[in-house]
Amino acid sequence: MSLGFVKHVRVSDGTVGFTIELTTPACPVREQMRQQAREAVAALPGVGGVDVTMTARVRGSPGPVKERLIPSVKNVIPVASGKGGVGKSTVSANLALALASTGARVGIMDADVYGPTIPTLMNVHTLPKPTIEGTVPAEQYGIKIISMGFFLREDDAIIWRGPMLHKTVQHFLGNVLWGDLDYLIVDLPPGTGDVQLTLCQAIPLTGAAVVSTPQDVALKVAQKAISMFNQLNTPVLGIIENMASYVCPCCGARDDVFGSGGARRAADRLGVPFLGEIPLATAIRKSSDAGRPVVLDAESPLARAYLTVAENLAAQVSTRNMQRELTPLVQIQF
Repeated sequence: MSLGFVKHVRVSDGTVGFTIELTTPACPVREQMRQQAREAVAALPGVGGVDVTMTARVRGSPGPVKERLIPSVKNVIPVASGKGGVGKSTVSANLALALASTGARVGIMDADVYGPTIPTLMNVHTLPKPTIEGTVPAEQYGIKIISMGFFLREDDAIIWRGPMLHKTVQHFLGNVLWGDLDYLIVDLPPGTGDVQLTLCQAIPLTGAAVVSTPQDVALKVAQKAISMFNQLNTPVLGIIENMASYVCPCCGARDDVFGSGGARRAADRLGVPFLGEIPLATAIRKSSDAGRPVVLDAESPLARAYLTVAENLAAQVSTRNMQRELTPLVQIQF
């Protein structure tokens, strides 16, 4: 009640009906909340029946700059890694699809201009369309997508200095017709360079997710990404451990190829949330190469792993937005 979740209370002939409006359709405790609310009201004297309706309305992060640039996008969430090769783009694509599977409206901005892989991972054939009003993004599996990969030949290389990267990020944000989105996932390039700085300068971000594999080398570099976001006034919503373990499909034996639990321990040490772990699995690689991310197989336990991470991420976004704190823009002095 104090958070404003309960709406449309109705009482008739001993039956009490009401709606609980969550801050995300990906709420991990949705059914638990429904059951607890039903039990609490049913215990009141004179109540003969309880009708609980669950809905969701994603709240957006505040900020006048965001309202001017992308007013219909509620939350911008960059997915980052300190180094390449940790599966960041695969995680980004599957996270977007996992959020969309709960009913959220989602887009992906592929900001990895040097190695854009989102069009391949999502098997996109319908290209963005330029119009007088702006660029209409491509769409696949219900996700709106923009990527530098749409504007290059397959073997082309991007050899750009900072100003060109800056213009591209600005165009992807302000000149793409995203429409109404609950979450815009931004797949960042590895490292701590111009694209990351431009994004944090351009718009207040809801918060960032950092992807790492469990081994010490990757975690030490991931910590640099977290340090970067701290310096750029961007909250870190959590760490995702990718390639956490491998289970042999023949014998069922588990092999922690890159170690185990490193990201969770790092999250505890750094005081940031741990969003979950994704196994190392051949099925993820095959589905990614085929352009059909594994989350689309709803019955797969691998899809469940991504959905758990997406639910935890959405919960962190909701917590951040309930606090109604404005992420300050970064001012760089030259």
